[in-house]
Amino acid sequence: MREISDSDRTPASGLQAPAGAGSRAEADGPDGFHRRLHHVVPELLDPETAQTAGMRRLAAVSGKTVGSRKLWMGQTHVAPATRSADHHHGESETAIYVVSGRPVFVFLEGEGADAKEVRVETKPGDYIFVPPYLPHREENPDPEHEAVVVIARSTQEAIVVNLPDLRSRTTAETDPDD
Repeated sequence: MREISDSDRTPASGLQAPAGAGSRAEADGPDGFHRRLHHVVPELLDPETAQTAGMRRLAAVSGKTVGSRKLWMGQTHVAPATRSADHHHGESETAIYVVSGRPVFVFLEGEGADAKEVRVETKPGDYIFVPPYLPHREENPDPEHEAVVVIARSTQEAIVVNLPDLRSRTTAETDPDD
């Protein structure tokens, strides 16, 4: 078994492509099946990703960081006593794992004048699923500690559409299944 050393690491992905790997196919392996595992250490998380006011997102697994094609994964930090802007993630399905803090996820349930704000209070170890195009926001009511969550999305890059409120969705942003 070959151990990975620091000389194998690159800033972009955590690991170098095999020697002589110039094209994507070569980096994936000559048969397109045998690929290289990528190890992304915390120091290599990428802050250059879509952001929402009140939050700080860091990409770990993305097209830019490791060459992923169908998945985005990273961390989100919500500062103490903060509420994010209202937003949705387009066509992306989003899974969230609560690492620390007690973040609250807020969305509307129902339609029109009957819509009611729903607040889902979480704790470390909880999971949340956010369907595509669902306007929502994250809040961290703790006045002293940030909340940290790990996010996985079904699209290769982070999609963030910031909104003026939870009722807002323009025609271009509307779920095609609606």
